[in-house]
Amino acid sequence: MMHDMEDSLPVGKLKVDFLYSLIAQAEIIDPRVVIGPQIGEDATVIDFGDKYLVAKTDPITFATDEIGWYLVCVNSNDIATMGAVPKWLLLTVLLPEHKTTESLVQQIFEQILKACREFNITLCGGHTEITYGLDRPIVIGQMLGEVSKDKLVTSSGARIGDDILLSKGIAIEATSIIAREKEAELKERYSGEFIDKAKKFLKNPGISVLKEALITTEVGGVHAMHDPTEGGIANAVNELAICADVGAIIFEERIPIFSETRKLCEDFGLEPLGAISSGALLIVADPSFSSKIIFAIQQKGISCTNIGAILPREEGVSIESKSKRRPLPMFDSDEITKIF
Repeated sequence: MMHDMEDSLPVGKLKVDFLYSLIAQAEIIDPRVVIGPQIGEDATVIDFGDKYLVAKTDPITFATDEIGWYLVCVNSNDIATMGAVPKWLLLTVLLPEHKTTESLVQQIFEQILKACREFNITLCGGHTEITYGLDRPIVIGQMLGEVSKDKLVTSSGARIGDDILLSKGIAIEATSIIAREKEAELKERYSGEFIDKAKKFLKNPGISVLKEALITTEVGGVHAMHDPTEGGIANAVNELAICADVGAIIFEERIPIFSETRKLCEDFGLEPLGAISSGALLIVADPSFSSKIIFAIQQKGISCTNIGAILPREEGVSIESKSKRRPLPMFDSDEITKIF
């Protein structure tokens, strides 16, 4: 049959053009849907009267250690980038046949509940099953939040001349995943102190952007926010530009990267720009508000840096290093997949 001869698709997100063709087929039947499926938007928005309901679903597929913490943070991040407060979580927990014990399930749920308490989120439902064909647990979250109508932030709001700010640093999540999934191998080359610190990137500097997103919304002047996940900062900037129909430039020398991240990415041959980056928040802001936003975030002990600017669409999306400009690539597969 013809479809048997097709090439299989790579691990990771679908290519933008293909995904766009799928999204274009979706019909918005309910007029209360304010933001439906769009490339670059982190969540959907539904008109619920005096407020907007913001909804998101995201799986955890790379990490196995601390999977519950990952799940809550990754899903709540996408609610927060819309200017909303994450409130309610539903779960789908798929567990591997012949490998699942009661203690494993208990451990996952304890991690989820701990994270929910940390971020004031209510676990309110879901589904759990043991599934054939899996070699590891896969946990999928459905996060719901709410926002006042005048506080909604969308990726499509980026404007020409805006600054691009970045909190914390790139590939934070990738750093933690490498340290946790490759710990035995790393012990041959790194000190226990180094490995332990990299593993703890999950919570310090942390993969949640909830604090800085809420701070940014309070300060004002923000036109867009985006959560760099699969494909890292490179894909996130490209997605944001697509969504807002603009160009962008980022300056490589300004992009913050922790020394542990740099070392581990070099060791495993990963490009940090394309590595999963939960924990960093992209903020697109009016230049007159940039310093205020940066100051307010830094006051809470979180680093924030001005890394670039929004340009007209015809200038494309690029990265400049040592005064040389090149296109900012899109990664078909997240760089972290190279370690598996």
